[in-house]
Amino acid sequence: MRLSFRARPAPPGAVGNEPPVPGDPPPAPARDADRAGHGLRAPSRLHAFNRYEIKYLVDSAVARALREEFAGRMDLDSHGDASGYGVWSVYYDTPQLRFYWEKIEGLRFRRKLRIRHYGDRFAVTDDTIVYVEIKQRVNRVTQKRRIALPYRLARDLCDRRVPVDHDESQRAFVEEVLELVGGLDLRPVAMTGYQREAFVGRDADTGLRVTMDHRVRGRDRDFHLGADAENRLIVPAKLSVVEIKANERVPYWLTDLAARSNMSVVRMSKYCQSVEAFGRAPRSVFHVVDDDPAADLSLTTTVTSEA
Repeated sequence: MRLSFRARPAPPGAVGNEPPVPGDPPPAPARDADRAGHGLRAPSRLHAFNRYEIKYLVDSAVARALREEFAGRMDLDSHGDASGYGVWSVYYDTPQLRFYWEKIEGLRFRRKLRIRHYGDRFAVTDDTIVYVEIKQRVNRVTQKRRIALPYRLARDLCDRRVPVDHDESQRAFVEEVLELVGGLDLRPVAMTGYQREAFVGRDADTGLRVTMDHRVRGRDRDFHLGADAENRLIVPAKLSVVEIKANERVPYWLTDLAARSNMSVVRMSKYCQSVEAFGRAPRSVFHVVDDDPAADLSLTTTVTSEA
């Protein structure tokens, strides 16, 4: 027996190494004054993923047991080794933190812009290939579109808001990024980094991906990916973030494993966690609090309801 999601027809032009599973068309924006960046929503012909994502927080003992289960049933991501690899991201938002609040309020259509690097952050130079990504949520489906650029061009696009050389198939995406950063006045707001172990499904589980993120850190300044800047833990060191990412279904063995391990789904966002950890916004009900009160920068809590 397998738990299945209902698949919907894929939009024309959605490509990637995972079959697209798009969600329902997004609703029209509620506020006329805040429409910038909403015109180009369809995935363009570039590196794109459409999938369902389920997120858990587990302690170190559970993480060790899960790792053994995953290693026995899945393959290691080819981009990493036995110890995983670093993932570093700079997130962009409006001065009013629009993307942050859309996540906290649980809007059915929401998105965020980031520049992401995989590997050693101290090795980042102007010529290092990074990814400019738009990650968006459409109902229950997560859609991620991205292009690979040298870091200097990624900063030209997102920070200096100027067009960059690109393949014709990427034009719609580049224009969308420019519309977002210019129309919404986006700027770097938070940075996150962590060590990731990734597993990919084999045979009948092709399309399944599971990630385990450890030592989740962040900072609220010095947003150059290669900066020799101090980071601090934004999730307690004893906890790891486990995400299950599937195209249409989650296999029975994995749902059974989650149940046996007493894993509970969480709505924690690493970006939101970083924003709150550094006092950019009051702590929401989704914030992961450290057991050590001295680690808290703010004890204020925002009461919100799950949408």
